Amino acid sequence: MPTGSILVADDDAAIRTVLNQALSRAGYEVRSCGNAATLWRWVSQGDGDLVITDVVMPDENAFDLLPRIKKVRPDLPVIVMSAQNTFMTAIRASERGAYEYLPKPFDLKELIAIVGRALSEPKKHDLAPKGGDETDAIPLVGRSPAMQDIYRVLARLMQTDLTVMIAGESGTGKELVARALHDYGKRRNGPFVAINMAAIPRDLIESELFGHEKGAFTGANARSAGRFEQAESGTLFLDEIGDMPMEAQTRLLRVLQQGEYTTVGGRTPIKTDVRIVAATNKDLRILIQQGLFREDLFFRLNVVPLRLPPLRERTEDIPDLVRHFFLQAEREGLPRKQIDIAAVDRLKRYRWPGNVRELENLIRRLAALYPQEIITASIIEAELATPVSTATPEEGGQDETLSSSVERHLNTYFGGFGENLPPPGLYHRILKDVEYPLLSAALAATRGNQIKAAELLGLNRNTLRKKIRDLDIQIIRTSR
Repeated sequence: MPTGSILVADDDAAIRTVLNQALSRAGYEVRSCGNAATLWRWVSQGDGDLVITDVVMPDENAFDLLPRIKKVRPDLPVIVMSAQNTFMTAIRASERGAYEYLPKPFDLKELIAIVGRALSEPKKHDLAPKGGDETDAIPLVGRSPAMQDIYRVLARLMQTDLTVMIAGESGTGKELVARALHDYGKRRNGPFVAINMAAIPRDLIESELFGHEKGAFTGANARSAGRFEQAESGTLFLDEIGDMPMEAQTRLLRVLQQGEYTTVGGRTPIKTDVRIVAATNKDLRILIQQGLFREDLFFRLNVVPLRLPPLRERTEDIPDLVRHFFLQAEREGLPRKQIDIAAVDRLKRYRWPGNVRELENLIRRLAALYPQEIITASIIEAELATPVSTATPEEGGQDETLSSSVERHLNTYFGGFGENLPPPGLYHRILKDVEYPLLSAALAATRGNQIKAAELLGLNRNTLRKKIRDLDIQIIRTSR
């Protein structure tokens, strides 16, 4: 039978009652209170073997109380509960020395199991609270159970150098997670360097990763530092690791095994100190079976596997994501927008093949191109119903996508043409007249970034450049 004394602090009497009953039935002695002052008095007197506390209490935030608790009783496990179920909540709990973070509502069986583990194998947390102002810029958004699991894993990984393998479909936010591991971890003062294996010619990947010496190959006119050297003392993010050629896989395995590498054309081993975070949208085990990925490298990279769910598996996060992206757009100078409930419901029913990235692009497009302050379900329906052409620019598919987009916005602004369509020549002139402000708005929304503007409009980058040239659009680039 478990034994131990547990201190519970929560200003909600119902939660205190539930925890009191559950923990008492499990064999623990329980004392509960509704404020931080009483909890602090008990702790400072040496009472209790474990603390369970809510974050927000009437007299003091638990995050402010935690450092004092850890100072006077560093071995006392503290479990933090919170209804503010964001990534930053999990990070703050970890930074301040909490044994575990539990989002509300939580499973009582899970809580009992955590309590038992904490009392039987107490852990010491030597993390000091970080100085400086805390930012409201949350890097990861969502309160779904799937995201809460990710937050908790990330919080445990922040102060380690463990290699992490992030799996997930394109657009789920793999690089965002990698950046969060770096920005909130112990290597945050070092560089974060990312390389996408799918975006680099296969014969140049080794040079990009490890650098090359002058004369190592045709065109190598000077020594060049590789990504490992650039990421020294920081984090190296290897995106789309499944596209790495076998030769480069062999060299990467040597780095992971021995902590050193040689440049292309070099002979002297170079010691390296970087944290590796890898990501893939492919099933690496299938690639291993096909002889396209080394099994020993997989096990070296897959120390901590982390799967990011597609957006269709966490549609309850869509309202938070929409608010977040609209706020981002407003901070970038775009008009403030609101969205009605019916429109959010329509977003939840969509399959989101492009995941969070697709939703972000949609919200930016809504903020940039629609004059209405409130986005309605009919606007969402029109946006989601518009097919995105996969034809090449030479086939005219991307121009047709832009024309259909312009026509749809003409209907939105002017009520549609009805049955009396204008003559073809006039119709194309109207399209041209509207394309100029449409493209200008997209470029303004992306601060002159043509790649992002093309994504926003659903265009091929070359098509966008041609139209910018044909329409003589002046691009003004602004810094943040």
